Amino acid sequence: MSLNKPKIVVLGAGYAGLTTTKRLMQKLSPEQAEIVLVNKHNYHYESTWLHEVAAGTINPNQARVIISDVINPNKVKLVVDAVTKIDKDNQRVILENSELDYDYLVVALGFESNDFGIKGMAEHAFAIEDIDSSRLISEHIEYQFAKYNSGESVDEHSLNILVGGAGFTGIELVGELAERVPQLCKKYDIDRNKVRIINVEAAPSILPMFDKELVEYAKKSLEDRGVEIKIGAPISECTEEGFIVGEDNELIKAGTIIWTGGVKGSSVLGNSGFELTKGKVNVDSDLRVSDEENIFVIGDCSWVWDHNADRPYPPTAQLAMQEADVVAANLVALLNNEPLTDFVFKSKGTVASLGHSDGIANVFNDNKLKGKAAAAMKKVVDNRSLYLIGGPKLVLKKGKFRPF
Repeated sequence: MSLNKPKIVVLGAGYAGLTTTKRLMQKLSPEQAEIVLVNKHNYHYESTWLHEVAAGTINPNQARVIISDVINPNKVKLVVDAVTKIDKDNQRVILENSELDYDYLVVALGFESNDFGIKGMAEHAFAIEDIDSSRLISEHIEYQFAKYNSGESVDEHSLNILVGGAGFTGIELVGELAERVPQLCKKYDIDRNKVRIINVEAAPSILPMFDKELVEYAKKSLEDRGVEIKIGAPISECTEEGFIVGEDNELIKAGTIIWTGGVKGSSVLGNSGFELTKGKVNVDSDLRVSDEENIFVIGDCSWVWDHNADRPYPPTAQLAMQEADVVAANLVALLNNEPLTDFVFKSKGTVASLGHSDGIANVFNDNKLKGKAAAAMKKVVDNRSLYLIGGPKLVLKKGKFRPF
């Protein structure tokens, strides 16, 4: 530890990292600890909104929050740089343009797309990973419509949008696309029937985190709006034309190919010698890495075990923000030589949007919501996230209030 005051370095300004930083800022004075937040950009983005950016139903700037608007520069030093490696032995973080030492480290570097080794997926499919990658998807989709309208492209497959994976991101994305495609058809004078939105899933069902009743509602809602859902159809390969799926090796062609079938923790973890399980770090009940008394790993970078269900908690924004609260409290406890708190997740429910005015939800002790009620609940959840990060001012600036 430094001779003067301890240095706490937080890597990543996603839900987990930014919330940790906010809590530390509230709990510690500048005299008690030096707090440093490292992030690749000068902004935080709402990662649960990226599917809307990718579909083009919201402007990228709406999902982006300038960090200096919510972090007090007198209490937190912001370093805008990319992390390349963590040197645990020497307690240093290697950045692209500099290095930092630390006494305590919080790793919250977020997720990367995980294609599970499917041939051609990394080369030929878009992935929703951040603001820029999501914006590129939206721009590419519209480019296909513009080309077709101008006569530059006569291949009707070029209008098809193919989405691999029917978990949260995949289903929420096709829900947004079901609203966006008719708008693009009108703008570019294209018959809606010429455009296919196709969702491909290897599992026998979509949205495994919901019960059968809600899943059936979601599936029917999407299909009624023109989404084709192919379940039990594993993808064996992705080519520049589309997905090869199923036992008969059917080629589904599309001009836009998007993979949403899985994520893993930041590759910095593996590059830094952390022991990984399916791309993430298993952490102890206090959210520290085993055998590392001063390193916490949270958010999409870690697995936190749900001992009641005998499996890890699914990675969500509410999980990340609750982890951040515990990490901040535990860092204060470490500074004061006090006992640490074990993490206990308190689920507030699960909500999935199916477009602006539709959704499904399981909230408040298994109360089920469908349709506009669920869509309204999703907007409450989104606005609450903004409130926890930046208070009422940020909610008024970035919140979702558009009526149905």
